[in-house]
Amino acid sequence: MFQRLKEKWQVSWIQFTIIFCTFATGGSLCGYAGRKLMGLINLEGEVLYIIIYILLITLLWPWCVLIASIPLGQFAFFSDYLRRVWKRIVQQEAPDLKHQQQAVAIFASGAGSNAEKIIRHFKGHPFITVALIVCNKPGAGVLQIAAEHYIPVLMIEKEPFFRGNAYVNELKQYGISFIVLAGFLWKVPVALIQAYPNRIINIHPALLPKYGGKGMYGMRVHEAVIAAGEKESGITIHYVNERFDEGAPIFQARCTVDPTDTPESLAQKIHALEHAHFPVQVEQLLSKDSTSFK
Repeated sequence: MFQRLKEKWQVSWIQFTIIFCTFATGGSLCGYAGRKLMGLINLEGEVLYIIIYILLITLLWPWCVLIASIPLGQFAFFSDYLRRVWKRIVQQEAPDLKHQQQAVAIFASGAGSNAEKIIRHFKGHPFITVALIVCNKPGAGVLQIAAEHYIPVLMIEKEPFFRGNAYVNELKQYGISFIVLAGFLWKVPVALIQAYPNRIINIHPALLPKYGGKGMYGMRVHEAVIAAGEKESGITIHYVNERFDEGAPIFQARCTVDPTDTPESLAQKIHALEHAHFPVQVEQLLSKDSTSFK
């Protein structure tokens, strides 16, 4: 059980121990404060006393845990933990009648700047949740981002990804309904595309159909754009099919390529477009889609 919680929270054993100490300290503080407050109230009848005490403890507990988390250095964890608990309670008590809940998996291989923008964009969203980070590269920066936001991580390997079931069973266990590729460098296998038809999207750092295909990613794209003397470049958000960068386009945004641009300076312009548009386009797509997806 402890191992499962540690993996779910994406924390070290040291932080895991501190978190449990915070729970215990917060609970003790809550009980002490509850008894003190009940001592100020004159009540007749044991049943009434118990009912009010339970209600009081329920209200006090989140605040006591947050207070206890501050000296123990766990305020970020518990503020996010309590926010997610409250979100689940609200969704159960007042379900969104208009939108189907959407659990998103972000596939990433590198630093994860786009993944982080998407995660931050959907913090507290009423029906869209980033529920899983899928990564194929140990030590990738996106893993630290996942840990900071307490998002579970699924590390994948080539053999089961390309010759097995492409981790479809694992994705289903997390309730994933939509997949976003954000700097994921492996080709998506047919098994995964068939399991999520028209529910996998990618962002490419050029204006497709130009400068796409196998081997065209990252700085290679920007080098090719500048070498060709292009006057503009941009981003393309598109659905994923069995061929590299050939899925139906969803959205494009453009920027100029100046004579003084280098691959590095063009990459900065492209990153700015990605960060500005990718989270918004994901939300618009899922908002439109969630009214009919079952």
